[in-house]
Amino acid sequence: MLDTLYRAGVFAVYQAILVAGLLLMPLALLAGRLGVSVPLGDLVAVAGRAYEDAG
Repeated sequence: MLDTLYRAGVFAVYQAILVAGLLLMPLALLAGRLGVSVPLGDLVAVAGRAYEDAG
């Protein structure tokens, strides 16, 4: 039961990070043109690995 709840929570966080990444994409592209690196890809990768490990 707790395993299912944990997995659902990790999935919800993963989905929220994906949505945030999509919404922040224009800002990240602008920052990239200014020479500033935004580590959104790293955050998505970490959340994806956590979800895969929970499954």
